[in-house]
Amino acid sequence: MITVHHLNNSRSQRVLWLLEEIGTDYTIEKYMRDAQTMRAPASLKAVHPLGKSPVITDGDITVAESGAIVEYLVDTYATQLKPDAGTPAHRAYVYWMHFSEGSAMPPMLIRLLVDQIGKAKMPFFAKPIAKSIVARLRAFVDPEIDNIFRYIEDVLGQSDWLAGDSFTAADIQMSFPLEAASARAGIDKTTYPNIHAWLDRIHSRPAYARALEKGGEYGIVGS
Repeated sequence: MITVHHLNNSRSQRVLWLLEEIGTDYTIEKYMRDAQTMRAPASLKAVHPLGKSPVITDGDITVAESGAIVEYLVDTYATQLKPDAGTPAHRAYVYWMHFSEGSAMPPMLIRLLVDQIGKAKMPFFAKPIAKSIVARLRAFVDPEIDNIFRYIEDVLGQSDWLAGDSFTAADIQMSFPLEAASARAGIDKTTYPNIHAWLDRIHSRPAYARALEKGGEYGIVGS
């Protein structure tokens, strides 16, 4: 039996969605973030030394990292959710599977940290320094975010799904950065209509709705 060690408002939501798409039985062990630090509870370290989510166990097998989990589940239970090897669609599938955490998420994390610096309480004499740091970092990271998501926007203007005409696990893997961008990085419907149309398509999938109901709090979903 597969067990998903699920943290609220985290990447593990897409693991639940994948399992609902597959239709295989699984159980959920839920963990809640600390309300002050927003970190995962220490109890997750009993499952994996890093104490982060998602982590799954499948019998005596433990798999961490959402990309590795998605690949494991697809290869083991749902090969229909990836294109045939050697095809252009498969090359696109592999690309987006890695793009999610390799290219899309790092600048968004920097943006999140920069925003936190700007909101932090500090002595009045430190505010001009912090403001200067924030401005310099935003000048670097905002164009990078715009470049990344305009590229995704163009790709989704050519096909309904990221790896071509068919829904694949790459769309599941990419859901977290695109939902986060919609909610927190100013990826609005007017400028990025294709991305928002894609978000509407994934949110309308019955398996997505079932996973959301089972997973609980997931405030990252944008409007």
